[in-house]
Amino acid sequence: MIIFNAVYQLLWGDLVTLPLPGGNSIGLSLLVLILVPAGIYFTFRTRFLPIRLFPEMVRIATQKQAARGKNSISGIQTLIIATATRVGMGNLVGVVAAISAGGAGAVFWMWITAILGSSTAFVEATLSQLYKEKDPLYGGYRGGPAYYIHALFTRNRKPQRYSVIAVLFAISGLICWCGISQVISNSVSSAFYNAFHIPTLATTIILVLLAAVIVLRKNATVKVLDIMVPFMAGCYFLITVFIIIKNAGQLPQVFRNIFEEAFGIRQAVAGGFGGVLMNGIKRGLFSNEAGSGSAPCASAAADVEHPAKSGLLQAFGVFIDTIVICSCSAFIMLLVPENLVNGLSGMDLLQAAMNYHMGTFGVIFIAVTLWLFSFSTFIGILFYARPNVAYLFGDNWISQTAYKILALMMLFIGGLAAYTFVWDLGDVGIGLMTIFNMIAILPMSKEAIRCLSEYDKTRGRNNGSIS
Repeated sequence: MIIFNAVYQLLWGDLVTLPLPGGNSIGLSLLVLILVPAGIYFTFRTRFLPIRLFPEMVRIATQKQAARGKNSISGIQTLIIATATRVGMGNLVGVVAAISAGGAGAVFWMWITAILGSSTAFVEATLSQLYKEKDPLYGGYRGGPAYYIHALFTRNRKPQRYSVIAVLFAISGLICWCGISQVISNSVSSAFYNAFHIPTLATTIILVLLAAVIVLRKNATVKVLDIMVPFMAGCYFLITVFIIIKNAGQLPQVFRNIFEEAFGIRQAVAGGFGGVLMNGIKRGLFSNEAGSGSAPCASAAADVEHPAKSGLLQAFGVFIDTIVICSCSAFIMLLVPENLVNGLSGMDLLQAAMNYHMGTFGVIFIAVTLWLFSFSTFIGILFYARPNVAYLFGDNWISQTAYKILALMMLFIGGLAAYTFVWDLGDVGIGLMTIFNMIAILPMSKEAIRCLSEYDKTRGRNNGSIS
């Protein structure tokens, strides 16, 4: 436990403290110190990819695509899988926490983090395509950080079955996703108890049974998410648009608050800026997952014409997650009079906001939305687990099924327990994943940049001009 707490503090605690005017200070965690500079570096190296190639991202995401091989999946399908996991707890609970602690200004820093994270997402997703392998169990392709990390550390050596860093990444991922499974079921069972007074045991049993029917079948995951993710994200977006139109007169003031508080202008003390900045950045990193190595586990499975296409799709996924869905959650709360939500935090704040906008229907809608977001996240993370289980234990159905059963057990336990140690393992797991992943993508990024350059030239020839 002592070692675990030390690792947790190293990853998420204030590793460096910077002084601010007025005697206050701002703390920076190890993950922030790694991901933010890396995001800036990749943004410059890709020549501001999130802005320069945004129209191309939209074009790729909206064009009709089909996988070319038998049992393969398309780039759009991998985007949907990655979106299923990104559009989850971070978009509801995470955004609420950011605004509760950092105020409206935290939203601005979440947007900045998303722009930087898009470039990081491009690099890791493109690398996963460059080092993907045939999947003998599920068909199509598989890959992810464990595979390109293995390639990095076994170059110019005799063939090796394992690489230490790749093994550590895969183990960290499997631990993280078990922890997330517990958080998911507990949040869903609690939300349904508050909204409908349904006993947590009943909600948990139904949740586990539905999940088992899907994940224990060979290729049901992608089919379910193909339908579920566009539906849930679309409904949530439309409801938010309705709320924004209904309160259009307040929008100028909301945007004024976001930009003023982003730089601490409205804060009474100088330390206010530090709290706003760090809450926005931390929650943004948690929500879009760029750099953690999660989404590349899905993007490697894409059967696309060019590796850079998969990278651009995942970069667009960060935009969908933070700029669109997270902003939806933020506006739902920021369009409520402050006197109605003073003193509230967490899900109480979000439910109070929806009750103000849409009455009882709003509270029920949030409970159902949380269920959909969380359920899709669980299905998505088990897709992520596939290549990592295969890397550690080889190509066999026994190990694949064993991990699914373990995750289902954690889903069941989490729905009934108020708190378990495994929850913190999820935070530590994703932190370690990020460390091991960044160790690889920083030196390997030149391969992704070269791939982007080739794609730019090809796109320029097709358009009759060089980009």
